[in-house]
Amino acid sequence: MKKDHILFLTHYFPPEVNAPASRTYEHAREWVREVEVTVVTNVPNHPDGKVFPGYKNRLIQKEVIDGINVVRLWTFVTPNEGFLLRSLNYVVYMLAAIIYVLISGIRFEAIIATTPQFFCALAGKIIARLTRKPFILELRDLWPESIIAVGALENKTIIRLLNHIELGLYHSADRIISVTKSFKDNLVSRGVEPGKIDIIFNGVSPENFTNGREIKDESIREFMSEGFLVGYIGTIGMAHSIKTIIEAAERLKDRPIKFVIVGSGAEREKLEKLIKEKALLNVRIFPLQAKPEIASIIKRLDVFCVHLKNDPLFKTVIPSKIFEGMIMKKPILIGVNGEARTIIENANGGVYFEPENPLDLAEKVCHYFSCEDERKLHGENGFRFVLEKFNRKVLAAEYLKIIKNLIPESPLPETGLKNIKVKKAVLDIKK
Repeated sequence: MKKDHILFLTHYFPPEVNAPASRTYEHAREWVREVEVTVVTNVPNHPDGKVFPGYKNRLIQKEVIDGINVVRLWTFVTPNEGFLLRSLNYVVYMLAAIIYVLISGIRFEAIIATTPQFFCALAGKIIARLTRKPFILELRDLWPESIIAVGALENKTIIRLLNHIELGLYHSADRIISVTKSFKDNLVSRGVEPGKIDIIFNGVSPENFTNGREIKDESIREFMSEGFLVGYIGTIGMAHSIKTIIEAAERLKDRPIKFVIVGSGAEREKLEKLIKEKALLNVRIFPLQAKPEIASIIKRLDVFCVHLKNDPLFKTVIPSKIFEGMIMKKPILIGVNGEARTIIENANGGVYFEPENPLDLAEKVCHYFSCEDERKLHGENGFRFVLEKFNRKVLAAEYLKIIKNLIPESPLPETGLKNIKVKKAVLDIKK
């Protein structure tokens, strides 16, 4: 019996290691047990805007990863250093995805497109409309609100236009999958039908963190060889205000406490310069590592820190990194108000500090430094809580059930566009 086929549009996919790449991959890895999945994505280049080793920025590249069909399209590769350049990257992907799907002859029963880059969602809407297939919009962030919150967009005319397109996408989707309750509440308050919005939280695959790989970077191993270790792992962008962590480190420079920052992003060079100017020896920024090595780094930490800017919008956000810290039995220093804080407090798995308040962060670090029993208690509590509530395998099954309920029993007629074949000459199959 032929399996149903799900088409998934996303900007990010492994070997990229950010939250959207992990979410899509870990869901699709479970789904392929029951359905066929094709992911249409970019050549891997996030977060530095450089093509990953082993890949080339060609017109079309194909590979299979753990049973998932992956199609990588030519990408306008650019660092995340400005709204216009990044927007061009998003628009190029939108056009490439639409053209590829319509002329490739690929057949599918439902299409999912993920935000916050809503040009990706717009591509999903257009393809769904032309092929008459169900359209599922995965809402991982409120966009353009998130770029407005960090000051990356101020033009009111463009903001109005993007808000109009955004709301149109929400209304036109057959189903919306939100990663937080706050996102759903936001959409409902703006007139979107609540009955078509489901919540599938981010989560974690425990098996990804059971066998970490030895840390290859000798400088990381050396820095983490002694002292009380506070770690931040993830994107170093405008929304994350990592300057707060550096300023907290400055206040504690005479204590046996070190701050380990592992990641990449638009703010990294500026922050490395700040550390050098302050002559701080107790805080270092290291390049983003592969997933197995990240697990080993987290294992060595005493405390896991998660932080976002102090903006009302970020009260709606649940950074997926909290689940990675919890599954490794690390107490969480949570500098994010709203839903993320509620999760940590409900789990009794960490301590809240006020976002962008380095004094409060420094005080909470000192609290954990002197309370080993509390660190262990919070780590164990968080571990049990995330296994029960945020296991990716369970969440993936719930997600797939929603998708299957949307697929009609009798497929709708195919459009003529889908019978046009791509010339073999443009296909570069990556094995």
